[in-house]
Amino acid sequence: MANAITVLGFAGSLRKGSYNGAALRAAVELAPADMKLETFDLHGIPLYDGDVEAQGLPEAVKRFRERIAAADALLIVTPEYNYSMAGVLKNAIDWASRPPDQPFRGKPVAIAGASMGFLGTARAQYHLRQTCVFLDMVPVNKPEVFIGAAHQKVDAEGRLSDEPSRAALRGLLEALVAWTRRIGRG
Repeated sequence: MANAITVLGFAGSLRKGSYNGAALRAAVELAPADMKLETFDLHGIPLYDGDVEAQGLPEAVKRFRERIAAADALLIVTPEYNYSMAGVLKNAIDWASRPPDQPFRGKPVAIAGASMGFLGTARAQYHLRQTCVFLDMVPVNKPEVFIGAAHQKVDAEGRLSDEPSRAALRGLLEALVAWTRRIGRG
């Protein structure tokens, strides 16, 4: 995998049994041979506080920013809360995007999400895309991966077991590799 695309994936949910965590784990399993997909756990990132920032970035935020900067591309798996992305995800992005040298600029990104609802995080993903535009990320447009009725697609062991959902994730990862190479980032 000398020419492998390095991807950092993270899920915007902290819950142990998160459907988005299951989707992220499935993505790691499904990564194409020319992709090295690593993950970052957002648990250690504190709530954004300008007073804390003025004293220096927390270690978890520094590690997150470094991992984003080192990756060729990103995979963000978002839940949907109140028609938008989760506060956990927004908070992590807000911390990582602080100047100087915010690491998202020019970064290819693929977006997916899972929820119990029929639309499978569609509204949250569209809000996340707005944030991507402001931060100068370069999202993959197609395929869109909305894993609806996720409670019926994740088994008792926390594994995304639904084959159509797994195939959609695999297609998104393949598109991310192609997109990253096409825009000259990997």
